[in-house]
Amino acid sequence: MKKPLPVALTIAGSDSGGGAGIQADLKTFAVMGVHGTSAITSITAQNTKEVRAIHDLPPEMVIAQVEAIADDLGVDAAKTGMLSNAEIIVAVAKVVDKYSFPLVVDPVMIAKSGAPLLRPEAMEALIKEIVPRATVITPNRFEAERLTGMKIDSLKAAREAAKIIVEELGSSAAVVKGGHIVQDPSPESVDVLYFKGEYYEFKAPRIYKKTDHGTGCAFSAAIAAGLAKGRSVVEAVSVAKEFITMAIDYGLEMGGGHGPVNPVSWLEVPAERYRVLQEVERGVEILVENAKDVVGLIPEVSTNIVMALPKLYARTPLDVAGVPGRIGRFGERLVVPAKPEFGASRHLARAVLAAMDIDPEVRAAMNIRYGKDIEEAVTRLGFSWSYYDRREEPEEVKRKEGATMAWGIREAARRVGKMPEIVFDYGEHGKEPITKIFGKTAREVAQMAVAIGRELRKG
Repeated sequence: MKKPLPVALTIAGSDSGGGAGIQADLKTFAVMGVHGTSAITSITAQNTKEVRAIHDLPPEMVIAQVEAIADDLGVDAAKTGMLSNAEIIVAVAKVVDKYSFPLVVDPVMIAKSGAPLLRPEAMEALIKEIVPRATVITPNRFEAERLTGMKIDSLKAAREAAKIIVEELGSSAAVVKGGHIVQDPSPESVDVLYFKGEYYEFKAPRIYKKTDHGTGCAFSAAIAAGLAKGRSVVEAVSVAKEFITMAIDYGLEMGGGHGPVNPVSWLEVPAERYRVLQEVERGVEILVENAKDVVGLIPEVSTNIVMALPKLYARTPLDVAGVPGRIGRFGERLVVPAKPEFGASRHLARAVLAAMDIDPEVRAAMNIRYGKDIEEAVTRLGFSWSYYDRREEPEEVKRKEGATMAWGIREAARRVGKMPEIVFDYGEHGKEPITKIFGKTAREVAQMAVAIGRELRKG
């Protein structure tokens, strides 16, 4: 019977903080589309700042876990992480030989700081027993230096080291990661792969963030997932590079040290983009279905309805979806020129992004006309509201392109001590006064607009 998903195995330590080790590996396996299994080598008590305690499991228990998985589920590819003593290393080497599955080795020898993580005898065992059995090995700069005995401070040196690891130490392929190889100016992080006599370089923008806990674990797990799915070594490394760059960029700023990478972003960002587009489209449908209540709200500049990705992923107007060309009015009908797209409304998008800085749950907005009748209708409906007056805007804000909107939203929130549902922009010479409606979803905002329109029609 064919398996519904390929099976990937992580042979590694447990990170109680959930940022690295088998926890990071299993998250990565899940989002990369393989069934994740695990053989725990060590239990650690750690968080984003420190490792407080380590308890190694007996080698026979490590092997028993691998055999239980391989005998029943099969293993399409595996990876190693923390193999903390020589006995475990030797045992893992034997079980790899027994089942002959592709193996990705994250050597876990040297920490980001350069401090050793393995005792000398364990390092020697790793080099002798595990490296020659690796389908791919993924050392960082310091680990590659320990493996080769050479100084690695340039891309050229990384290439030389990768070749040595393959041709002299016996790994089938080696990726020397570029995260710690910094040459000024250094806008990119370049990983070097040496495989079958050829060099490959994988480049990504260098990310200067402290959300890199678990980087090596997740990267090697992504390669293992690719191999389990039948990808070539080069393709598996290429996809893993894209994946880990995203996981670091959208990493979780939590704890007092290095925050964990965010493997879930690989699936969550595209999923949320789809959800947001669907939500904006439904908001537009509500407006069109209730056009008789909405047409009287359309300002001279036309209207739009927008919604942002969740706060973790929303950074610029390109992360906010709206209607290209805005929504206009023709007689008693609304004119919707196109389906929602991301980046379609920079003006209203800036308002949403500013609102999210105050209340992350407020992700949607719509602009309608301003008037005393609107103020009265909003008050009768019980919506919370505030305002900003452009005459109070500081000169330094006026001079900065696009800064007015964020300033105005902050001012309105400051007046009432929270993010209000309605913000009145009183405008200025050459700027039409506008009412902005805010809510958690585009659907909610559209329903609020309909309610305001109906209240006005009551007279």
